[in-house]
Amino acid sequence: MLPNTIALLTSAAAAGGSGTNPFETIVAPVINLLNQVLTPAIFLVAALGAVYCVFLGVKLAKAEEPQDREKAKNALKNAIVGFVLIFVLVVVLRVAITPMMTWMNENSAATGIGAAPSAAPSIIF
Repeated sequence: MLPNTIALLTSAAAAGGSGTNPFETIVAPVINLLNQVLTPAIFLVAALGAVYCVFLGVKLAKAEEPQDREKAKNALKNAIVGFVLIFVLVVVLRVAITPMMTWMNENSAATGIGAAPSAAPSIIF
């Protein structure tokens, strides 16, 4: 597994002799997928969260026993916290994609990855 990964990265670095980031070919499809999935995911999480919280609210309103009311109240509280957390994490991931790409491009340029190799790379284990 490790030799295959190293060979892939080495060939990507050698192919990226034009000064482009060699990891761009690996990362670009992932970023495109995230961009396509995250926007609908925000709306899906919001819609599912609203429907589930309404369901738990009705369950809380119908509960007659104090134990059932307490269970329904805890379930509603946990659902609200869970959906808010998921929503915030999806939004943070959506916002953080651009800075992460910038960071990756700057660090690959600073370390010389993507520059034309002067000699065949030697790997020491």
